[in-house]
Amino acid sequence: MSERTEYGTVAELGALLRRLHELEGPSSLGLPELLPFGGAEQRIAQADLSGDDQRFLRDRMADLRARYAALEFVLPAGPVHGDANVGNILRRQADGVAVLIDLDGFVAGPRERDLTLTAMYFERFGWHTAEEYAAFAEIYGFDVMAWPGYRVLADIKELTMVTWLAQNVGESPEIAAEVSKRIADLRDGGGRRDWAPY
Repeated sequence: MSERTEYGTVAELGALLRRLHELEGPSSLGLPELLPFGGAEQRIAQADLSGDDQRFLRDRMADLRARYAALEFVLPAGPVHGDANVGNILRRQADGVAVLIDLDGFVAGPRERDLTLTAMYFERFGWHTAEEYAAFAEIYGFDVMAWPGYRVLADIKELTMVTWLAQNVGESPEIAAEVSKRIADLRDGGGRRDWAPY
């Protein structure tokens, strides 16, 4: 990134997602279906974790799979970004317009998925302010946290965040310590506000 690179705002993310979600992908586009757990199962199996930690993560994933299967989505399914967060909005240097980038996770699925990251970054991690989140929800036109399935999607995203980092525990003592902390927080309901951003 050049020093002139500028990220967009949470409010702009709401506007961009609203525009994206208003699109109907042509059948010829052939988008893959969203896999809510991605490669989490394989990452758990390959991670250098204790047997207890691996069992805990597998059991949690099994529980979340069942809860996900029972969800009743309220927004129409369609094209979703897959990793919609402010880190994936850049402002064009030529005209200052904010655009979505990093489309390698572009899939077809429930639109609620794209709204969950911003909600949990506010509610669980404290990475966005209440004002930022309120603007996001108002501009998009839907508050995903008011939908009963939000917690399931947020729990799934947390699990995939942990398993993604867990595959890298051998890289440094800091990563190993962070993974241990995150697993302990999932186990005992500890706070997420001190999870280090990776």
